[in-house]
Amino acid sequence: MSRKLPNIIVTGTPGVGKTTHCEALAQRTGLRHLSVNQVVKDKGCHEGYDDEYQSWIVDEDKLLDAIEDDAKEGGCIIDWHACDLFPRSWIDLVVVLRVDSETLYDRLAERKYPEKKMQENIDSEIMEVLLQEARESYDEEIVVELTSNTSDEMESNVDRIEAWLRQWKEDNQAS
Repeated sequence: MSRKLPNIIVTGTPGVGKTTHCEALAQRTGLRHLSVNQVVKDKGCHEGYDDEYQSWIVDEDKLLDAIEDDAKEGGCIIDWHACDLFPRSWIDLVVVLRVDSETLYDRLAERKYPEKKMQENIDSEIMEVLLQEARESYDEEIVVELTSNTSDEMESNVDRIEAWLRQWKEDNQAS
């Protein structure tokens, strides 16, 4: 069963600009911004809260169950720091956002991340952990790495993804 609209994952280390990108894309394209963090909170897709990391402990099975109908319908921009749990059949494009270490440090410090969590995220970004995860989980041709250090880069990224969406619609028109 083919979808009338694609599903896009926007992933990357916390602080790379996922939510900013997703909100702009949703506004410009009409696709639905599906914030996994919000779904986890709103639908109880967690096993409790981790005080040390100041985040929910996600129950991935509950999460997938909670978003399955939306994903199968299509038209979702999935916003989360991980991508490997989403079935390949749900996903048409994986955008991995990247930033330099100094920019990431400043963004995470502004969010008042605990030092340990900040360092782990910076190390993850330096080691390209989420980029490798995306490349191992999805076909190479649907994984795109984009830099998001500045607002100009973010705007260019949104333009690029919007152009990809137009092409997807053209290529997938019902005959």
